[in-house]
Amino acid sequence: MEDSLQTILTYVLIPVVVTIIGGIIAAYRSPGERTRITVQHFAAGVVFAAVGLELLPELVTNLKILPLIIGFSAGVALMLAVRKFSEKFEGKGGSGGLVVAAGVDVFIDGLLIGVSFDVGLRAGIIITIALAIELLFLALSVASSLAKEGKSKSRIILTTVVLSILVFIGAVIGGTLLQGIHGSVLEGIIAFAVAALLYLVTEELLVEAHSGEEDSAFSTIMFFVGFLIVLILETAV
Repeated sequence: MEDSLQTILTYVLIPVVVTIIGGIIAAYRSPGERTRITVQHFAAGVVFAAVGLELLPELVTNLKILPLIIGFSAGVALMLAVRKFSEKFEGKGGSGGLVVAAGVDVFIDGLLIGVSFDVGLRAGIIITIALAIELLFLALSVASSLAKEGKSKSRIILTTVVLSILVFIGAVIGGTLLQGIHGSVLEGIIAFAVAALLYLVTEELLVEAHSGEEDSAFSTIMFFVGFLIVLILETAV
């Protein structure tokens, strides 16, 4: 358990640092819409490949219908609840609602990172890298929104640091409460992670990406570039 947790704490530093870097970049120079859309497509490709290559094979290999249905349904239900929660806070206007919604999102990402290492080291590393890219986009988006509201650079950077801490906390919880679980419970957790990550790709990253006016063939290609990179990582990790 201690070795497993140490591994998680080591690799979770990647998304933690990436989140902070994204906030610092956006605090000084907010990325344009084309950059945002490109990053979203790339992140979607990486996450989609990570799910298909690492998590789905694990479910198929140890397929049990009841844990699959329960875990998958719970994942969908949670993500829909988070969406409702986020819309409620964002609808109130101001940066507070946006930051709260982002905080919930990054905490769940951290939890998924912690869970993924129970599938295996390679799965954990690839899922961590995939979510680090997604968190880069999230940090850029939050920081850019705060900058447009006229928030100070120090306030923006501090906000992204807090978000990165939530990622770390989520990973620790996933690495302590859920690590070492086997059998049907583990399969249900994997099914939960699959549903949550698929929702992230289809209902958040790609929906946001295609809503912009700067969406282009190049940004679409980046989806497949992200997918291809994960395929290459499969042979290297």
